[in-house]
Amino acid sequence: MSTKLRPYIELHIAVILFGLTAILGDLISLSALNLVWWRVLITSVSLLFFSRIFVMVKELGWKQIVPLILVGFVAGLHWITFYGSIKLANASIALIALATTSFFAAILEPLIFKSPFRWLDLILGIVIIPAMGLIVYSVQESMILGIWVGLASALLAALFAILSKRYMNEISAVRVSFLEIFGAFILLSIILPFTNECTVEALTPTKQDWMYLIFLALICTSFAQYLAIRALKYISAFNFTLTVNLEPVYGIILAILLLKENKELNTQFYIGVVIIVITVFSYPYLKKRFD
Repeated sequence: MSTKLRPYIELHIAVILFGLTAILGDLISLSALNLVWWRVLITSVSLLFFSRIFVMVKELGWKQIVPLILVGFVAGLHWITFYGSIKLANASIALIALATTSFFAAILEPLIFKSPFRWLDLILGIVIIPAMGLIVYSVQESMILGIWVGLASALLAALFAILSKRYMNEISAVRVSFLEIFGAFILLSIILPFTNECTVEALTPTKQDWMYLIFLALICTSFAQYLAIRALKYISAFNFTLTVNLEPVYGIILAILLLKENKELNTQFYIGVVIIVITVFSYPYLKKRFD
């Protein structure tokens, strides 16, 4: 395999695996909260072997560790709302809501870093509003709450990405990933006892759930993250962003093939999807041209 081609293939594999997380979330019978708790527990344990925790604590110190754990709280809330959206609606709706992440980031980043707003970001963000309106009016009333929860998930994903960004150049990706995922585990472990989900019956996965959970944590999270980070070393940020934007496309295709969700959704929904996907894909090109 060509050394130039390999990073692109690995990145596409990673993005397909990211898209597959929504399918697995639909297939796993656990509630969103319990599903995410198991996911972050298994992933934390898998990353622990690569993190050299005592060396990490000594080298980073608590002043760097604690903020990353707190950023992990945001990640935990993002995952709960993402899988909550799947449970309340379906995988396709959760994925297309997640496609709005970059536009939430365009609004949040200037607010957090007190930098000027970019008109291009705001204009493209406005374009998404009627597309989401088409999607809302195309689905059953019982799924609308799932859309709003999915948009909350996208907002949290944008906030998580912005907060994580400042640490990526200073600390290794494995350490950042471990601390953030461990932070998500801490938050969920605090929340869980105060819900009606904290029972042996509710927390115990079925045999089939175990298979999906292990695949979700080890392959779709740890391994996919490793492939994406490795590819980023050889691929420009522009091409990386463009490829990652394929996640909802791959995910919706998988949902149609594996879950037959096209039977639940109509033409109006897919028109809204096409508008959002075109907007998301045009953003990097327009940003490169006008910035």
